[in-house]
Amino acid sequence: MKSIADRHRVIPAVYIIFRDKSGKKVLLSQRFNTGYRDGEWSLPGGHVSGADENGGEPAAMAAVREAKEEVGVNINPKALYLAHVVHRLGKVPELHERIDFCFEATRWAGELVNAEPDKCSGIEWFNLDNLPGDTVPEVRHMLKQAFTERQPYSSFGF
Repeated sequence: MKSIADRHRVIPAVYIIFRDKSGKKVLLSQRFNTGYRDGEWSLPGGHVSGADENGGEPAAMAAVREAKEEVGVNINPKALYLAHVVHRLGKVPELHERIDFCFEATRWAGELVNAEPDKCSGIEWFNLDNLPGDTVPEVRHMLKQAFTERQPYSSFGF
């Protein structure tokens, strides 16, 4: 029997969807100085903190934390709706697997701003039906699956 350290692992991440009042536009942030797809548009988000001696971080709480860090707003975890989960294969910097939890924020407190100008060159609203050509491919996939296909789960890159 394999030890826990030898078992298959995946990297969990969260993304947060903010829609405007019309529901037709989503907030995207332009990646900058991160080393991954810089210059491309993505949803606010990031990695789930792993387990340590104090325990791990639930995905919803990671979304709350990332929303505050990246776009400066406070979200009650009860105002998060799980819009989509994608199991995907990443290839950069090396082959790995990810599980991405894509939450939609139904309410938030504060003004959406670029709270990490060292990692983001700007935030903008884009129509769901007309995302920029340089949208991160897995983000484009998540948004299509969540809002066009209305699928709760998908895989990407396998």
